[in-house]
Order: sequence, then C-alpha cells, then structure tokens
Amino acid sequence: MNEDLVERAESDPQRPRYHFTAPGGWLNDPNGLGQWQGTYHLFYQYNPHAAVHGRIHWGHATSQDLVTWNDEPVALVPSDDGPDRDGCWSGVLVDDQGTPTLVYSGNRDGRQLPCVATGSADLRTWVTDPGNPVIDHPPPGLDVTGFRDHCVWRESGHWRQLVGSGVTGVGGTALLYDSDDLREWRLVGTLLVGDTNERDRTDDYWTGDMWECVDLFRPPSLEPGGPASDVLVLSACDDVSLHHALYLTGTYAGDHFDPVALERLDLGGSCFYAPQSFTDEGGRRVMFGWLQEERPEASSVAAGWAGALSVPREVTLGVDGALWQAPVREVASLRSEPVVGAVGVLDQGRRIALGSGVAVDVELVVRLEPGAVVEVAVRATPDDEERTVIRLARGTADDAGQVRLELDRSRSTLDPAVEALERQGLVPVGLDGSVALRVLVDHSALEVFANGRALASRTYPTRDDALGVQLVLTSGSAVLDSATTWVMRDIWSGPRTLWPSVDG
Repeated sequence: MNEDLVERAESDPQRPRYHFTAPGGWLNDPNGLGQWQGTYHLFYQYNPHAAVHGRIHWGHATSQDLVTWNDEPVALVPSDDGPDRDGCWSGVLVDDQGTPTLVYSGNRDGRQLPCVATGSADLRTWVTDPGNPVIDHPPPGLDVTGFRDHCVWRESGHWRQLVGSGVTGVGGTALLYDSDDLREWRLVGTLLVGDTNERDRTDDYWTGDMWECVDLFRPPSLEPGGPASDVLVLSACDDVSLHHALYLTGTYAGDHFDPVALERLDLGGSCFYAPQSFTDEGGRRVMFGWLQEERPEASSVAAGWAGALSVPREVTLGVDGALWQAPVREVASLRSEPVVGAVGVLDQGRRIALGSGVAVDVELVVRLEPGAVVEVAVRATPDDEERTVIRLARGTADDAGQVRLELDRSRSTLDPAVEALERQGLVPVGLDGSVALRVLVDHSALEVFANGRALASRTYPTRDDALGVQLVLTSGSAVLDSATTWVMRDIWSGPRTLWPSVDG
C-alpha cells in the first residue's frame, strides 16, 4: 500500500465519511458478503497501488453493526503464475461444513475462470486451492461473451452455482452448475437468456450482451402474508462499458428461471452497479452496491482513491410484487444534531430551510395533490450557484397514482468535467398522495429512497459553502407532514489501517 494514497484520500473533501471506501486506491464490486459467527464481513475488489482498475486484490473489512467498519488484512492477492495471476475478480463467501470458502473469478490473460480459496476460522487468512481453476473453460460449443462472477448456494444436499455470461448475438445469461464439493462442477444449462436485440442500448431496461454479478434469492415480504417471488439480479453490460443493474421477479424451479417482470434495481442508472446481497442471522436480506465515480479518472488518481459502496440496504418484496429498498435500521445510529422543519400546508415558492451539512440524513413525508411538484435541494450554496435537486412530481388525474422522482444535477458542480446527466424514474404513491422521502448526502455520495424505490448518484460541489438543505413547492398543492435533517457522524474513528499486500 502506498501511504501517500491514504494521505491524499483522507484529505479529499469529496471522500465519503459514512459510506464505505477503501483506505486508498481503487474499489469496485462488493464481494463475499456475509455474517460469520455474529461478525459481518465485507470483501471488495481492490487495487491498493493506484486509484485505477488494475491487478485486483480482495480487500476485507469487518463490522459488528453493518455501519462502522474495521480494516482487515488483504484477503486475496494475485498469484505469481496461477489462474488469478492478473487479478482476483468478483465472487462470494459460503460455509462449507464449517469451513469459510471463497468462490471467485481468477483473471489471467484476459480470461476469467472460477477459483476457490479456504479461510481460517477468523476469515483473516486464505489459501487458494491447488486445483484452481475449478472450472477450466466455458461450456464447449457455446459462443460466450464472458464467463465470470458467481452466485453459490446449497440446495437439496448439493451445491449450485450461477456464473455470469452471455451468448454472442443473443443476450446475457446466467449459466447454472451443480457440484458435490465445490471443486468438481457439472453444467446444468442456461438459467435464462436475455434480450439484447429487443431494446436499444441506451434503454433503461436493456439487459445487455453480458450479465455480471448475478444474484438469485427469495426476499422476505415487506408485509406479513405478502406476495412471494424469487428474484434474479443482474448487472447488464457490453464489451466496452458498464450499464445498469436490473432485476427479474419470477420463479426458480426445474433448473430454470421463469420471469414475470423486469425492473430497474436503482433509478440512478450506471452509478449503482454490481450489487451483491446476503441473508444475515436476523433473516434480513442485505444488499450493497458499488457507487462508481462520475468525475474524470484523472481527478480520482490525483485524490488517491476511487469508488465507494452504497449504505447497506434491506431488501424486501412489496405488496405490488416489486423490490422495496431502504437503508438498514443501523444507519440511523449515525445520526446527531437533528433539525426539525416546520410542517403544514406548503406555500408555493416559499423555501423551507431543513438544516445544512456535507454529511446529512434527510427524512420527510409529503402529501402531493395531483399535479404538485416539490423540490428538495441539497449541497446548495446561498446564491444557488451550486445545488443538487431531488424533485417529486405527481401526475395529473389520469396518472395520479405515480410520482416521478427526478435528480437534477444541472447545477451540482462548477467543475465542467463532471457528469451532470439527469436521473429519473417512477415511484408508487400512497392513497393519500404521500411520499416518504429519505436522502442520504455524504460528501460526493448521494442516495435517495422514495416509497421503497432507490436512486444513487454522485455529486461533486466545488464550493465550501455548498451546505444547504431546502424544500420548496414549485407547483400545485402539497402538505408537509414531517421533516427532519440529522448530521451524520464519521464511521471511521481514526486513521485508516494500512495492510500492505504481500506482492509489494
């Protein structure tokens, strides 16, 4: 680890303080998520030598509460001349009869193949299997666009595995395998194949040439006795760029997934990518995603760090059959210094101050009449030269059952090199027109939750006084039922721990 990277990263005003970041260098996909003997473990794609994607290691951190973390020794380091010589790519943590085991993609010469490593009881020391790779080639006779990333689970006394892939000229897919021991794998077939030719590549629902970071699970219901469904999460991409995370609801049975509906996992588009989830000891389904940078690579290199993770999200199945996402309850433990806003009927055009800060948690409930538009501005300067706007616009009588959630970044920063594309999507509205909105602001990281839908993004204000939080009704009629803003404390109580990788 280059200590200068950590020093530069710690001094960067854009670096999040309650979203997880690596000590320095590069971070991308969350990996190996799980709870082992009461302790939460987070592994992640990591380059400890530079703030760029390179020869990827597995970073490691532990937590007792899902929000405050301790840096641990690097878990996986690329071998000198093995199947992971050029990088240890994404994978998962499983319990093999009491032995912690990682299943991951080894990268060598541009090819990725499944590998296995076993860990010590405290998960701090790992040994790669001498038989790696445990699958030495993609399925013969299938022209695949890729072969990487893993979802592994125990079913009916044996192991099952999904490997992300795609069929050239057809679409992304998840390849299903079966094993008795995690080492010898039998191909079952394709779980499901996508529709790359049916949509434009710029479409929010394009399912890609390649599916990365596939994740199959059955989430708990949001309401007792609510609907049940299996969920297949995929990160759709092509051979030149990353796109977005999607999910399918449906039924996993008979070695196939029968889809019912295709939905966007996060309305922020490509910012939220490569999510992974796990079931904790309390039965919650908890998900993390990678929040990609949306500033130039040169800015990240100069700052000494790149990439953050979302806050942990609890994922449930709503009464409408769609995923409901919300920050896990532990995130609220970071709150302090509450500012309570005035409630009641909103006057059109009158701004309501809701506190200030570079790391805040804003929570409000607003009731919108058909045609009403409410804006919440964060990281706003007093003169509005910089401000990021979250806009809620309820439809008219014909489509009043939905609210359009919009993220307006047209004035988020004075830096012209930073991406400022608008993000938007539809969210359900309560019977009384209500929207429960929560906005997590953490320096450059931004996550918005509205009636169970999520939108993640990045914003990079340049001015020190870009602190304001404000609410304003710009059109129609609305009532503010509650509004509170909390300052969020830092999850890192001291300097980040440096764990030099053994490859120097």
